[in-house]
Amino acid sequence: MEHDISKLDAILSAYQGKKGALIPLLQEAQALEGYLSRPVLKYISEKMNVSAAEIYGVVTFYSMFRLEPQGKHIIRVCKGTACHVSDADGIKDALIETLKLAPGAVTTSDMKFTLMEVACLGCCSLAPVIMVDDQTFGKLTPEAIPGILDKFRF
Repeated sequence: MEHDISKLDAILSAYQGKKGALIPLLQEAQALEGYLSRPVLKYISEKMNVSAAEIYGVVTFYSMFRLEPQGKHIIRVCKGTACHVSDADGIKDALIETLKLAPGAVTTSDMKFTLMEVACLGCCSLAPVIMVDDQTFGKLTPEAIPGILDKFRF
């Protein structure tokens, strides 16, 4: 592990021997770096005497856990029914093209943006909708995407 593990050790000691501690422990561990790296998961497995398979199962089951680092700005593309029928796929394609994401990649190489799909943002009357961090953009067209992203490129 490359990082200072003193903070992780403090978290581990707070949960040592407690039943049902794995999820809150993983949440706090994730808060340290914004994601759960493989070395962190291995370290937690060793220190908590919980199999790596069990930890991996928990981390991959709950969508709140991230196994990859995220960009500075999180872009959420709504894939709800209203957005789906209003060309959410075209919006997503425009985002991928504007961000120049490699096939399968969700985070830009400069770590400025991470793109993710969400089931519904609850803004159906604005479909199609994206959120960049906490800002909502609705009634989108693919042509609007570069201008929106320019606001976050500083």
